[in-house]
Amino acid sequence: MTSQTSRPIFIIGCPRSGTTLLQQMLHSHSRIAFPSETRFVHTSYEARQTFGDLELEENRRKLGEWIAKGKDTKFHVLKLDPDDIVEEIVNAPPTLGSALATVFRAYAREHGKPRWGDKRPSYFRRIPMLRRMFPDAQFIHLVRDGRDAVSSLKKMPWYDGDTYSAALTWREAVDTGKRLSARLGPDTFYEFRYEDLVAEPEPALVKLCAFLGEEYDPAMTKAYKHARETVPSARKWHLRTHEAPNTRNVGAWRERLEDWEADLVEHVLASRLVDHGYMLSGVSRPTAAQLATFHRLAAHRWRSRRAHAVLDRLAQTRDPNPVVSLLNGPVPVDGASDEG
Repeated sequence: MTSQTSRPIFIIGCPRSGTTLLQQMLHSHSRIAFPSETRFVHTSYEARQTFGDLELEENRRKLGEWIAKGKDTKFHVLKLDPDDIVEEIVNAPPTLGSALATVFRAYAREHGKPRWGDKRPSYFRRIPMLRRMFPDAQFIHLVRDGRDAVSSLKKMPWYDGDTYSAALTWREAVDTGKRLSARLGPDTFYEFRYEDLVAEPEPALVKLCAFLGEEYDPAMTKAYKHARETVPSARKWHLRTHEAPNTRNVGAWRERLEDWEADLVEHVLASRLVDHGYMLSGVSRPTAAQLATFHRLAAHRWRSRRAHAVLDRLAQTRDPNPVVSLLNGPVPVDGASDEG
């Protein structure tokens, strides 16, 4: 029986864990529209108080113009008419979540689908924000072997961190996943491994669809056809999405990491790797100086996260409007009425 759920879907995970592949697979489902990274959800949330009281039409218009025409977003990847979206936001309920949902619903409507999702790996750091705006959302955490994720992340032209920061990012992601699993429960949070997805895509996707309340769509395993049309060849780091799922890069860290990096990464991530079913290779213990550097950076990040959380709680007391989306129900397609 076809599900009628319309809950938003968010993909999270450490960068370079296969989240773009999963996004393409979910977009290939007949009921789910999943755009490339748009970069306006977290930025508009951070800037929300600059738009003023959204009960005022001019302020909703200002917000709409910022999302659809501003230089700080990637609205253009949606290929929607900016002027039309601005008007839809003006006519939407006066909350930030409603404005954002309006954009994603328009994207889903354009693709003839009743449900939408959004993907950004670093959303694992912004779950409270997403749940404030979309309390009924479902979250998918894709986990990749931390050694492979670190070795891949370090190769990216857009990544300006080092081995220490990359290992910490993976650790933060899986630790967040563990907390979310316990806090949100199996109806809201789902975690699985990249290695299982690429080794046997169909059974992995069947289980994922069951979590989402959707019937499995075989087109999901052919997502590379869609990726060839939507993922630019210039983004060389995403060219694997142009291929059928395969395990060619599983374990590539053995060639990509220097000996000292492999020693460090496996040592500091060891218990978490084992918890997620990854076998340890038994590399040497890193030096005391390397461990001290890692733990110093970890302490700095912990203090930074705590400070950011405190500042966000203070900012919430100054919100001129609720931020929760008031648009509910499936996206109206094929003449269906809007239940929102």
